[in-house]
Amino acid sequence: MLMNNITHDIVAKLWNLCNVLKDDGVTYHQYVIELTYLLFLKMAKETSTENQLPDGYRWDDLEGQAALERLEFYKLLLIDLGDRGSTLVKEIFTNASSSIKKPTTFSTLVTEIDKLDWYSAKQEGLGDVYEGLLEKNANEKKSGAGQYFTPRPLIDSIVHIMRPTLEDIIQDPAAGTGGFLIAANRYIRENGDPDSWTEKQQRKYRHNTFYGMEHVQDTHHLALMNLMLHGIEFDPQGAGIRYGDTLSPEGEALPKATLILSNPPFGSKKGGGLPTRKDFNFPTSNKQFCFLQHIYQSLKPGGRAAVVLPDNVLFNGNAGKQIRADLMNKCNLHTILRLPTGIFYAQGVKTNVLFFTRGKKEKGNTQEVWVYDLRANMPQFGKRTQLTRKHFAEFEVAFGDDAFGSAASLAKRVDTGEQGRFRKFTRDWIAEIGDSLDISWLNDESEGGTDELSEPAALAQEAIGELEAAMEQLRGILEELGEEVEV
Repeated sequence: MLMNNITHDIVAKLWNLCNVLKDDGVTYHQYVIELTYLLFLKMAKETSTENQLPDGYRWDDLEGQAALERLEFYKLLLIDLGDRGSTLVKEIFTNASSSIKKPTTFSTLVTEIDKLDWYSAKQEGLGDVYEGLLEKNANEKKSGAGQYFTPRPLIDSIVHIMRPTLEDIIQDPAAGTGGFLIAANRYIRENGDPDSWTEKQQRKYRHNTFYGMEHVQDTHHLALMNLMLHGIEFDPQGAGIRYGDTLSPEGEALPKATLILSNPPFGSKKGGGLPTRKDFNFPTSNKQFCFLQHIYQSLKPGGRAAVVLPDNVLFNGNAGKQIRADLMNKCNLHTILRLPTGIFYAQGVKTNVLFFTRGKKEKGNTQEVWVYDLRANMPQFGKRTQLTRKHFAEFEVAFGDDAFGSAASLAKRVDTGEQGRFRKFTRDWIAEIGDSLDISWLNDESEGGTDELSEPAALAQEAIGELEAAMEQLRGILEELGEEVEV
């Protein structure tokens, strides 16, 4: 997301208020949660939507309290709003609480928020302000929010390639703060004419287009706020981002989709246990494989998906091999994008985007897989080298303008050979190498360079990821040998 100067200025001022809270022992993550509650009250006033808040629980009521009494009033307000107001209000404020201890700190925060140029913010879009704040938080390593935060340039590139339309039912089963759904919404509106939509189209757009699920409650609060500011409706049983665990029966209740965009969480299920869903054909504690099964099972015939996954999903054996084979049977896995390193800095893991389309039949849908290597001989991205949309420009051209990867569109692609970044591999060849999709051919001259060394924490996280992958493989071997696996 590119911020204009006004939005950038407001985001910077909001973020700088964290300095007010640090002395009060409030963490970066807690800060954004605190700010979300306050901004909801303030933005409801600025957008004339305070009717969703009960009388006596609005911004002016908070601001009207004596400075030393505001914090106590605010803490009671948070508790009450979890039980009162509109459905959205109750969802955002469920189990809400404040970590602020000093009344003077809180009063300063309220005063400074009130002083911001909210007129200009409204003109530019309050959604952009809030999204910018979330991105700022993700880019601050101390917050921990960047662990799974999908960079906006990557989201925008994926959405451009997948070309969402008003006719789509769009799902993100690991929604986070809603980045993919918001980008899809933006694409639909910018590439259509909302003013010309019929009443039926308007209804479909509001109530039957965007679906997601998020299992961390604080993150769910952020997501609901983000969606609201971007005009996306919420229904606990319908459209919007639901609070729940996709890998439980709650995930089965998500509607079948024509487009899925997602970056599932990395790692194994806590305790190494299996998901509680019964509809997975290949049970495993590996979260990515579980989410991958959910995604291709949730696609309608002809539906398409783009999913961010770490390298271990491409080569892990046992259940992983079976899931990849099942994916290539049920879907046309037409493209894999090998992403540059460093874009998920908190993990340091190597990642990919898998693009596939659910077939009309259950077998033999993948005939060829095209791999684009955007990792070899690329910069180590971080604060010194920023990832931008331009880095994906050549891939977008090579991919073409068909989001579904039809045989006709694949025939137009050009295999650039062993010295190029884009190559074709047949399904038969992939079967010969054990259904591994970890395919590379370029000599990476940048490996081992010192220009952008990973920080120790990132290296440690990467090592943990590799060890977990190895443990998963060893568990699989023991299972095949009929040995009981201790968690």
